[in-house]
Amino acid sequence: MNILIDTHIFIWLLKKPEKLEPRHIQILKSPNVFFLSSISIAEMMIKSSVGKLNVDYDPIDMALKSGLKLLDFSAQDANHLKKLPLYHKDPFDRMLIAQSLCQSLPIMTCDKIFKDYECNLI
Repeated sequence: MNILIDTHIFIWLLKKPEKLEPRHIQILKSPNVFFLSSISIAEMMIKSSVGKLNVDYDPIDMALKSGLKLLDFSAQDANHLKKLPLYHKDPFDRMLIAQSLCQSLPIMTCDKIFKDYECNLI
């Protein structure tokens, strides 16, 4: 199965694995293909530049070393944003939800607001 991971899942995987839910750990150890979106990298870099997140590593390098594949955010993904109801106000999460729906990828997250959308959650 191909799975998109939310930004916080990636950060926890690298820096705070104890925060991951046991079910997520089990799935992350399974032979699935995991994707990290370019949106997650953008979110991390913006939060780092304004002092909200300490990113003292290259997220692209760490993603690849962790066995994740990188997924670019496409024009089709962006176009899908128009269809999303405004349940979630965070633009990065809205883009990840749109990408999940447009690419038919389940998304691994702990964000409870994601359940209000029609994406497949893990």
